[in-house]
Amino acid sequence: MPEYRRILLDGAVTRVRRDGSTLVSPDGRTTGLDAIHLPPCEPTKIIAVHLNHRSRVAEFQARLPAAPTYFHKPTSALNAHGGAVVRPAGCRFLNYEGEVAIVIGRTARGITPAQAGAHIAGYTIANDFGLHDFRDTDAGSMLRVKGSDTLCPLGPGLVDDWDFRGKRIRTYVNGAVAQDGSTDEMTWDMHYLVADIARTITLNPGDVLLSGTPAHSRPVEPGDAVEVEVEGLGILTSHVVEGPVPVPAEYGAQPTASDEVVSTALGGDWEHRGTR
Repeated sequence: MPEYRRILLDGAVTRVRRDGSTLVSPDGRTTGLDAIHLPPCEPTKIIAVHLNHRSRVAEFQARLPAAPTYFHKPTSALNAHGGAVVRPAGCRFLNYEGEVAIVIGRTARGITPAQAGAHIAGYTIANDFGLHDFRDTDAGSMLRVKGSDTLCPLGPGLVDDWDFRGKRIRTYVNGAVAQDGSTDEMTWDMHYLVADIARTITLNPGDVLLSGTPAHSRPVEPGDAVEVEVEGLGILTSHVVEGPVPVPAEYGAQPTASDEVVSTALGGDWEHRGTR
């Protein structure tokens, strides 16, 4: 399965092809996998489904709607393989969410699920980080919860000709397994999600759809290393840092630690409220 990455090569943004442990540019230059990575695509929009994996639904004892619901992450949230994810000073509940990202290859509007595959350029890995400290004020839009800067790592590469069925998704925190799921848990598959959004929203080449996360999203701390591994797509690595400047307290909604915030961040794990 061909895999393509976007990196900085001699100071220039370059699309390269992976050949084992080597990255090869169109003009034949080579570099290693430790190159400075960029997100593997340039979306005009990032759309994410709320609940989709059955294990996540069961964890929250939720009831799925008849059709998927979505939220939007601004492109300013984009981050790359090896990048730093910033938890603002004064915030406590920054959660990882490992998942598969769908990347659009051809303009899609008014298509069926059966046609959606022809409009997909390929797939990559996403970590749909959430800053749940703002859930009380942004629960509907999820704007600051999911859209704050650095909260959308994508990568390391874009893989085409990848069959999304039956693929394992694992998230590791400091080397320990934190999430362990499968794409077979998804209530709505990749083709359904693309066709559903494209009924009313034009999807452009490079646009990204995040397909949902398995159970056991939990908060991480500055200094933690988070890896998302998807079978056939590789491993996306991020590290968590603390922002040096607190969210201004003089105006706007403030981070909170309400029951809703804590229960969401800890997956309904009320027994351990107030802990990591």
